Amino acid sequence: MRDENNSNHDYKSIHEFDYELIWEYFSNLKRQGPGSTEVTIKALSFIDNLTNESKITDIGCGTGGQTYVIANNTSGNITGIDLSPTFIDMFNVNSKKLNLQDRVNGVVCSMENLPFQNEELDLIWSEGAIYNIGFEQGINEWRKFLKKGAYIAVSEASWLTEERPVEIDDFWKDAYPEIDTIPNKVTQMHKAGYIPIATFVLPENCWIENFFAPQVSCDEKFLKKYKGNKTARELVENLRHETKLYYKYKEFYGYVFYIGKKV
Repeated sequence: MRDENNSNHDYKSIHEFDYELIWEYFSNLKRQGPGSTEVTIKALSFIDNLTNESKITDIGCGTGGQTYVIANNTSGNITGIDLSPTFIDMFNVNSKKLNLQDRVNGVVCSMENLPFQNEELDLIWSEGAIYNIGFEQGINEWRKFLKKGAYIAVSEASWLTEERPVEIDDFWKDAYPEIDTIPNKVTQMHKAGYIPIATFVLPENCWIENFFAPQVSCDEKFLKKYKGNKTARELVENLRHETKLYYKYKEFYGYVFYIGKKV
């Protein structure tokens, strides 16, 4: 944890760390971002007209924590997309373990170059990952892959207030400059050609119990493996700092689900 007596501790930006190291760390977690089974099911409840013929993609699927919830509550075919070969290998192993490999498959791919035809998809899903391309760019560029009347559902870091303390404002402007308020995100979705169907804030347990708590044991194993590795230590320190900031400023920001229907 951050030393309270050292307020000038120079934390690296998450963008300065090697992808491979980040992927290895997060491959040890069931979920690579805040979320829960209940939240995924709640978001799905706003989406109509899915059948066993439906084509769904989960962009930035990670190891599939939320994808299998989607699979267990829908009957269509799901393609998981992630840039990390580590995540996708685990994703496909998990699909086989759950006997879902016939309709749930992971592909190593950039979210900027998706392997779909125009108007092919019935649902685009992305939990805590659209920030990699940017919310506005993502919802605009991905829209062409959706059929008319199809849905997009993404969770996105958002401000819950119009004003906030400088420390957390600076942290997020560095980590994700596109963070914005819920009304502004809804406006962006509307301008991109969607009917905004629903928005809701993820509850605290999605962060505390399902994301931060599992990192404690993960930290120990990771640091033991990379004993003496300065970069690995700095990555863990950064993640612990992020945890501390959430506890301190959680009233000002959170993850929000945005669900839209293609006009």
